[in-house]
Amino acid sequence: MKIATYNVNGVNGRLAVLLRWLEEDSPDVVCLQELKAPDDRFPSRAIERAGYRAVWHGEKSWNGVAILARDVQPHLTRRGLPGDQQDAACRYIEAAVGGMLFGCLYLPNGNPAPGPKFDYKLRWVRRLLDYAAEILELEIPALLIGDFNVMPTDLDVYAPERWRDDALFRPEVREAFAELLAQGWTDAIRYLHPEERVYTFWKYWRKSFERDAGLRIDHILLSPPATPWLRMATVQRQPRAWPHTSDHAPVIVELDVPSRELVTSSTIPGGPGKPRPASRKAGKSLRPLPQR
Repeated sequence: MKIATYNVNGVNGRLAVLLRWLEEDSPDVVCLQELKAPDDRFPSRAIERAGYRAVWHGEKSWNGVAILARDVQPHLTRRGLPGDQQDAACRYIEAAVGGMLFGCLYLPNGNPAPGPKFDYKLRWVRRLLDYAAEILELEIPALLIGDFNVMPTDLDVYAPERWRDDALFRPEVREAFAELLAQGWTDAIRYLHPEERVYTFWKYWRKSFERDAGLRIDHILLSPPATPWLRMATVQRQPRAWPHTSDHAPVIVELDVPSRELVTSSTIPGGPGKPRPASRKAGKSLRPLPQR
């Protein structure tokens, strides 16, 4: 199974780029971030014509997340990260596909730091840590995928000395990412490429892409049951060079998933015969939700 994350930087404005990439790479599951589109402007028909079905959580402005699956409807289980009922930002969506749980996220940028935006980022990542621990308690194959807006180590940024005070690189967020891994999640890229400089984002200015002055902020994390299936992890750099493209590149993993007899919909909370438990943090049911 080929799984990807892609911050499209505007799903409608860069729809041609997205559709071209879907046709050329044919991933099975895709997590998108930064849709910049409310729910009623999500281009579901165009995506369906490309062979994908989707669930999405959108808003006007900078946020918005979606999960696409080739030839199958994702089974929506959560829209929004639990832990703060006042937070209306569209930064998390979750669905089951092919017997696995996919959490697609767009973590806040947090700049300028320090400041209110950075404080919000720290609160959001703490909620993510709490909820990620709950997912692990289920002992199911699960993935946390998306734009984390975190560069975990010096190896993940072209010039670490220039980024020390940036909200993407401050010690607080790096420590939070390390805490995620300490829970038991596996960073797919770093697991297979422990010493390699791998970037997923390049600014539009000063020929950053041409100079390879990049950052690694888009990540795919695997739960312990899914980690043994990992066979490949890479960054598909070609779309970043296309005209009118996103400043991010797709990150792709390939998993050698066992047969459906071993991993079925009944293994996923919310699947047939196994209702999903309520979240202790949110106090809400996490049963499958209808797409708006």
